[in-house]
Amino acid sequence: MQKPIVIAGKEIKAGQKETIDISIARLYTHTDMTMPVHVIHGKKPGPVLFVSAAMHGDEINGVEIIRRLLKLKLLKNIRGTLIAIPVLNVFGFISHNRYLPDGRDLNRFFPGNRKGSLTSRLANLLIEEIVSKCTHGIDLHAGSRHRNNLPQIRADLSVKETEDLAAAFGTPVVIDARLRDGSLREAASELGIPLLLYEGGEALRFNDLVIKTGIRGIVSVMRRIGSLPPAKGKVKVFRPIIARSTKWTRASMSGIVQSAAPLGSKAKKGEPIGIIGDPFGESEEKVFAETDGVIVGRLNLPLVHRGDALFNIASVDEPGDMEGAIEGGDFGIEIEEGLV
Repeated sequence: MQKPIVIAGKEIKAGQKETIDISIARLYTHTDMTMPVHVIHGKKPGPVLFVSAAMHGDEINGVEIIRRLLKLKLLKNIRGTLIAIPVLNVFGFISHNRYLPDGRDLNRFFPGNRKGSLTSRLANLLIEEIVSKCTHGIDLHAGSRHRNNLPQIRADLSVKETEDLAAAFGTPVVIDARLRDGSLREAASELGIPLLLYEGGEALRFNDLVIKTGIRGIVSVMRRIGSLPPAKGKVKVFRPIIARSTKWTRASMSGIVQSAAPLGSKAKKGEPIGIIGDPFGESEEKVFAETDGVIVGRLNLPLVHRGDALFNIASVDEPGDMEGAIEGGDFGIEIEEGLV
């Protein structure tokens, strides 16, 4: 039997499941705002994994990933602990807003300060009550409004364990991303906790492919760290493309964009990937890729100003052929009955 875990003053014993509403602030209406946290504390000792979503309140794919994850019957076999936070930024989630009421981005304020701004206090609460008690973490994100992201993992690949877990997750592309000041990834790194950031889809929209990939990826990571037993039967092995950098190709003029490059397609420097035209059909300009690689993000809104970001290209040595994988919706991750 493993020892009980205490979160926000609540003790969860071995073999128990609990949903805890952690108080984060009182609104000026006298209403108490809470952050819901679901804890599955296995009977046997093992890793302590947190999975969080909606740090940016309009990024909702991760909320659905966690909802479906918690319904999986295989979690009854868990070793260690799973801490699921489906909605980190409750304020933004309610208002369909990326930020908190003070206008700040939560992912730039870690590790936070209990005497600071509302955003800083929430960041500190998450570190003190959740992250500091964990051994591993997965943070779920999506593209901003009107921007769609290919399912991808962003992680610091200089850490061997993080690199192994990134590969285990099973997205088509893994981006070796530097740690940003004030980010949850940086705060976790300083605590010695491997953290994966999963990106996929766009804000305020569900994407079933992104959701299924996220669920499969989390389960795969849980198996890799020993939280869940190995999969039964034959398992496909997928080797993701590793990207060392990304770069946005921007609009050279204002107008209406016709995209010729889907997510996951190859990009070759100097070749056209779209066209921008004015509303009267009097002028057009081709959009050329500025580097070789794979398109991992793109703007869905066809109305642009000069300088707007259009295509995010991940620079890779061998882009491979990702279009077929995306169309088929299978990135080589194990397929189990009842998993998704």
